[in-house]
Amino acid sequence: MMKAEMPGPTVDKIKPRIQDAAKSYWKVYVLISAAEAILLKIGGMNWFDSLCHTFATMATGGFSTKNESIAFYNDQPFIQYVIIFFMLVAGINFALHYRFLKGNWKTYFKDRELHFFIGVIVLVMLIIVAQNYPLFETIELAFRHVSFQVVALLTTTGFGSYDYELWTWLSRILLFVLMFFGGMGGSTGGGLKNIRIMTLLKYGAREVRRLYHPTAVIPVRIGNQTIPMKTLQNTVGFFLQFMVVYVAVVIAMAAVGMDFETALGSTTACLCNIGPGLGDVGPTENYAWVPDAGKWILSFAMMFGRLEILTVIVLLTKRFWKEN
Repeated sequence: MMKAEMPGPTVDKIKPRIQDAAKSYWKVYVLISAAEAILLKIGGMNWFDSLCHTFATMATGGFSTKNESIAFYNDQPFIQYVIIFFMLVAGINFALHYRFLKGNWKTYFKDRELHFFIGVIVLVMLIIVAQNYPLFETIELAFRHVSFQVVALLTTTGFGSYDYELWTWLSRILLFVLMFFGGMGGSTGGGLKNIRIMTLLKYGAREVRRLYHPTAVIPVRIGNQTIPMKTLQNTVGFFLQFMVVYVAVVIAMAAVGMDFETALGSTTACLCNIGPGLGDVGPTENYAWVPDAGKWILSFAMMFGRLEILTVIVLLTKRFWKEN
């Protein structure tokens, strides 16, 4: 079961024992959470709101004490920038934070998954700003709201500061694709995880090269690390299982009466553990209107997504219960 929950081809072992590693991660988590809560209090929130938004940010949960979510604080840029920063922190592998706090100052610069993670954010943010800046009074507002929504959806935190359904179709499609990415391996984010996306892209590129050189031995590498074939097979297998569940849930949501956009948006939002989706479950909508059958289906989709799908499948097999 532990193996099924691993998010990618590598697992950072900061301590030899799982119990010691868990304690180390908790210390990092508490330290970063305390920093965010204090900064939000300095920014103007009361202690209750600052603690609630800290818990929702660091766990990439996205629940707010305000009906408008973070849009309630649109006239307080400091609060929104603090939440953007800590959503990024929550979406990064906590092993990197641990090493940084232990004095390894270069750990962020050496990690290829982090480079990919930040690169995707910057690229998509620039495209969306270029597409939608006329909707905003100032360029600062455009960068703030676009960066907020890009980070919130990519890390699967799900906070909202602006109705992104007012943006161009290209912008919405880019945000829809980002929902699948999720955070880095070892983060609190959901989704497929960036390390899996990188592995699948590298594997696909390797297969294209093999068409030109069928007898060549072409390893798949991320940085200086060669990914074993067994890990590649596990990653491809996970992706296939994810897509099977995804298509099944989309069809089920269409069967209960959802239109195509809403069926896709709700399935992606729940299976990737985001919250807001597209269509009638967008950032200014909710799931209260969804039929009871749809609520049950989406509830199971959230469980499948949070437990990395393969774990749930293992639990549902007869062989697992016989052997345990």
